[in-house]
Amino acid sequence: MHGYGGDGKDISTLTYNWKRFLPNTVFLCPNGHEVCSINPNGFQWFDLSNDDPNYIIEQSLIAEKIINKFIKEVKELYKLRNSKICLCGFSQGCMMSINLGLTSDENFNCVVGFSGKIIDKEHLSKRISSKTKMLLLHGELDTVVPANNLLEAKDFLIRNKIEIETHMIKDCDHHIPVKASSIALNYIKKNFFT
Repeated sequence: MHGYGGDGKDISTLTYNWKRFLPNTVFLCPNGHEVCSINPNGFQWFDLSNDDPNYIIEQSLIAEKIINKFIKEVKELYKLRNSKICLCGFSQGCMMSINLGLTSDENFNCVVGFSGKIIDKEHLSKRISSKTKMLLLHGELDTVVPANNLLEAKDFLIRNKIEIETHMIKDCDHHIPVKASSIALNYIKKNFFT
């Protein structure tokens, strides 16, 4: 899932290299369900123009329902179980992937998240119903979603007994460098093919 103001094409660039190493894999990169409030050429999973925490939770829950409906349709179309699905996202898409990975009725294979955070730790802790394992990666120079969010997410996930692997990428700001993409690809391969 793409970041705030991005679109499915943005995040799909990850798949160009991954496709060579993940045979018989379908990559789906939907657009967020809303036009982005600050970038009308892009989309959002939830509105960030209002920084009220309750508003953000409310908006992210709406997005969860829409994404869960999409996942259900994909599972029916391809005859899949959650164990055959990796949720992957960047920034706001990472935030949504984490939420979905911990609130589903069945674990997904894994979550791979780049440059994200947990939207609201207290709210999410009350909703955990699954324990999808996760890989989280973050640029140490990120000023959009500061890198301390990686450490906070790791602490939260460990406390909630979620299997977590993290990587802080040196000299990286708010984007997905080749190194992070390679680490993610190897993690996905390990979880699907071993």
